[in-house]
This record gives sequence, C-alpha cells and structure tokens, in this order.
Amino acid sequence: MSFAPHWKDENTDYLVEALLCLENQDDAYRLLDDLCTISEIKALAQRLQVARMLSQDVTYNTIAASTGASTATISRVKRCLHYGADGYQRVLQRLEEEK
Repeated sequence: MSFAPHWKDENTDYLVEALLCLENQDDAYRLLDDLCTISEIKALAQRLQVARMLSQDVTYNTIAASTGASTATISRVKRCLHYGADGYQRVLQRLEEEK
C-alpha cells in the first residue's frame, strides 16, 4: 500500500520521480541548488537534523542550541516523528543502516 498525501498531484508526482532518479550526491546538490533557495535548503537540513537528534532523545534545549531551530520547529518535527507519515523514521533508519 502506497502513501498518498492530500497534496499529491501531477506536479508533485513529477518532483518525486525527479528525486528518485538522482544517482549520486552531486546530482542531489545540483538539483537542490537549482530548485530551492539557500534558506529553503538550510531549513530542510535543519529539520532533518532536529529529527535525528529527537530520535536520539536529545533535549529540546540542546537541539535548539546545536541547530538554531526554534522550539516551534522542534515541536513540529517531534509531532511528525510520532504522528506523521513515517518519512523521517524511514530515512533516518536507512541512513543509520548505511553507516
């Protein structure tokens, strides 16, 4: 059974296909550079780092000090970790397995 978020449409399908066709880190950096602003890239990276730290039971204060994320961002990521679509957990688990 596949996941179908409420925002799924032809454009987002194409975006997901583009992400899936990336072959290496260089491809990913190039696409992100063309697709997003630096602020958007930094925000996405920050959220992923927050998710990683939350999954390691790091405290909010430590996460905020280490990443610069607001407590609102940390709370939102935590909510997604516990009640979201499991995207963070799946990626974090795969990244850990690759180590």
